[in-house]
Amino acid sequence: MALIREPYGYVYAEDSVLKEVYGGPSGQVFVECMRIHRDNTTSKTAILFSHPIGGGSFLPLVTALAREGHHVIYCNTRYRGNDTALILEKCVLDLGACIADLKQRFGYEKVILGGWSGGGSLALFYQDQAERPTITHTPAGDPADLIGAKLQPADGVMLLAAHISRSVTLTEWMDPSIRDEDHPFDRGNDLNIFAANAAKPPYTDAFVARFRAAQIARNRRITARVKATLEDLKAASEPNAERPFVVNGTMCDVRWTDPTQDPSDRRPYTCYLGDPRIANDGPVGLARFTTLRSWLSQWSYDDSCANGLLNAARISVPVLVINNTADLACTPSHAQRLFEAVASKDKQYVDVKGADHYYIERPDLLPVAVKAVSDWLSGRGF
Repeated sequence: MALIREPYGYVYAEDSVLKEVYGGPSGQVFVECMRIHRDNTTSKTAILFSHPIGGGSFLPLVTALAREGHHVIYCNTRYRGNDTALILEKCVLDLGACIADLKQRFGYEKVILGGWSGGGSLALFYQDQAERPTITHTPAGDPADLIGAKLQPADGVMLLAAHISRSVTLTEWMDPSIRDEDHPFDRGNDLNIFAANAAKPPYTDAFVARFRAAQIARNRRITARVKATLEDLKAASEPNAERPFVVNGTMCDVRWTDPTQDPSDRRPYTCYLGDPRIANDGPVGLARFTTLRSWLSQWSYDDSCANGLLNAARISVPVLVINNTADLACTPSHAQRLFEAVASKDKQYVDVKGADHYYIERPDLLPVAVKAVSDWLSGRGF
């Protein structure tokens, strides 16, 4: 059967004095989606994928699930392709509007959230707030009423090659040798693992503990600076003003240089962006370009509300966790920590041995992941 791809969009109203996306009328949000399924097939269940910055409608796993006979929807949030000013609470609102639209437009009775990669923590954040909404404002204090949105809970969550959250992942990848954000290339201390005289792997437990503590401390220094700047703007009678800034050194993790850290089947001395020494200051690193409000919502270690471990502890629906053992981005400890954090009594963990993050290097393992998903869905009547 032919595979059908149906692009579509929906518009919903939003009252906001701030605009974080380029173009479009004020007071309206447009979200683009793609519905993928085999020709002449019907289903009462939809697998809904989303990601904070979207762009995954042609991912191998998304396409393979549709070829298997599932109805798959990929929802791009309003921040498609650009997380510079992204607010995760607004991603949740976009996802909620998508679920409501799916049920009204296509008549789906069940919706399963497919949380692939960075979409995993978004799925958990959404489900947490749909089951037990608590949020009315962003971490910066701007309105984002997830209680009043009356989000419809999904019927299940799948965490597929997912990491814990944007904030935790960024922190674990931050270069702790940067001590002054105004002088980011002054890295003359022993925590610079890319320096010629750096500590040699395998690293001692004491070194790793100090490295991790310094990463968290750096994240918190940036957060303190962000909050101070916001307070200065308010004091200057500019409460809605924003300030963009650059964060250097965000692909520096002992996992990349020491294969004994969070061991797996991944290739050593590399990362999913290639050579970590180059990616550490390259233009596409996490949080490279950001804003005050966006930092607090998606990157702050202490302030971001999208924390997979905390969100997972507050959901009740069935959860599937799939770990790709050769993943260069989402390492096994993330999958295991997420699985252990899930409060639901109905949870399942699957290792896809040898699979990379995208199933591009090992396409022969894609059917293994598809079967795991299909078996899990059918076993629960989805």
